[in-house]
Amino acid sequence: MKFSLVEHGHDCRTVQESGWAGKENGELLDLAEAEFDVLVTLDTNLRYQQNLTGRRIALMVIVSRSNRLPTLRPHFPACAEALKNDKAG
Repeated sequence: MKFSLVEHGHDCRTVQESGWAGKENGELLDLAEAEFDVLVTLDTNLRYQQNLTGRRIALMVIVSRSNRLPTLRPHFPACAEALKNDKAG
């Protein structure tokens, strides 16, 4: 997904590239919010696990039957399009 978003002009880093691997969701949100406008995730439970009230970061949750690349790839164009109109918070 990263390369697809970069091709569309978005600054994109993975959790691993940012050195945030192993961080819990709350801490991960804090870190991402300090550097990015949008967090793209596959975690469909994030909104139930975290209080998102007052957050300045937008969340894009990809709902897919698998986290495997061939299953995710068809979602990439829609994600890039949606990010054109992102609204944090």
